[in-house]
Amino acid sequence: MASRRPRLRHDQVIYLYALLGGLPAVAAAIWLLQRGDYSPLTRWTVDLAVLGIWLGFASALHARVVRPLQTMANLLTALRQGDFSVRARGGARAEALADVMAEINTLSSLLQQQRLSALEATTLLRRVMAEIEVAIFAFDDEGILRLANSAGEKLLGLPAERLLGRTAREVGLEDCLAGEAIRILPRAFGARSGPGSADPRWGMRRSQFRQGGRAHQLIVIGDLSRPLREEELLAWQRLVRVLGHELNNSLTPIKSIAGSLGSLMRKDPRPPDWEGDVRSGLEIVESRADSLARFLAGYASLARLPPPVRAPCDLGALVGRVLRLETSVALHLVPGEPVTLEVDAGQMEQALINLVKNALEASLERAGAAQPAPAVTVRWTVKPDVAEIMVEDNGPGLANSANLFVPFFTTKPEGSGIGLVLTRQIVENHGGSLTLTNRREGPGCVAIVALPRPISGTPESQP
Repeated sequence: MASRRPRLRHDQVIYLYALLGGLPAVAAAIWLLQRGDYSPLTRWTVDLAVLGIWLGFASALHARVVRPLQTMANLLTALRQGDFSVRARGGARAEALADVMAEINTLSSLLQQQRLSALEATTLLRRVMAEIEVAIFAFDDEGILRLANSAGEKLLGLPAERLLGRTAREVGLEDCLAGEAIRILPRAFGARSGPGSADPRWGMRRSQFRQGGRAHQLIVIGDLSRPLREEELLAWQRLVRVLGHELNNSLTPIKSIAGSLGSLMRKDPRPPDWEGDVRSGLEIVESRADSLARFLAGYASLARLPPPVRAPCDLGALVGRVLRLETSVALHLVPGEPVTLEVDAGQMEQALINLVKNALEASLERAGAAQPAPAVTVRWTVKPDVAEIMVEDNGPGLANSANLFVPFFTTKPEGSGIGLVLTRQIVENHGGSLTLTNRREGPGCVAIVALPRPISGTPESQP
């Protein structure tokens, strides 16, 4: 196979074209000198001068074209090597070559700013990763640890120099690269393990990212023990506050009446109507004791709520059973599209009973003040991924919704503050939600129970 002929470089081509461009004139000048009546010395002197001028202009043209290209090549080499401080001169002139130089200078300035921003962002990221208490690990596609922050070093009890480059199995994180991406890890780690150590619960989250075209996995592990303890402490504080308030409300009048009755019994002689006073006092004590018993029974029902046992349930039949329990006031039913849900029928009935009872009490409260007759409407709608049950009343509406779902908070004289809390817990255990808002088209409130994933349609059933 014949070897390919070497191609001329760009600068050699420019120089060759410069020579070819002047060659006709030089050849004509030399030919005329040779034909003229000149002495040999004159002819040779002029010939050499013409040849020198020709070669000189060709060389100047070659340099004029090649040197800017070399300058641009040097600038681009500096950019490729990360040196953004080099600038080209002559970029301010109004010519094509100056425009190219100006664009290279602008590119260099832009890259310098971007590099500075990237360095600042990287520094900030490293500082944040070093300061946060969440352990962060990054593994490549071969399961090799490539990144570990300070919290990760503390978690495993080893410095980064002894961790990086080791496999997930070697550092004890092999189980984090498989299974569910978000889960709880009930286990001990490195320096956190040992006799006498606590039994923390670790929250793990796994995600993926790409670096250098290779897939990496990011593992984030956080200690949930402290926030759980803080939430538990807050829950106990709220519970003790509410229990103390309710107990004081009941025990204070009981103590006062008991003291009054004791004083009455110690009098000699006793007043003529002392038996009526004792009977009245004991009735008050009994009433307050019953109220306290209802309160404790409500708390017990809230604490012992079992998980739902789901089964197919026709929504129309479920609502019908709830409405048939109330016979004193007429309830309005607006049936929606027939649908079957996977719910615990007993728990959902209890939740709807609580909502209907609240709606009736609110409507009766407004009707008792010479307002229109009480009206409670129950309806439901079916959407692609949720079924919504709405219980509407024409009562006074919600004045303050901040404490609606605070356990044991109630504005009713005989209320326990349990109904709405229990109802929301039942709905949320089914993966749904409960919201209460004031009606837009008139007075009153509407409670909306949203239950997910209606599974199938059923023949319409009338309650």
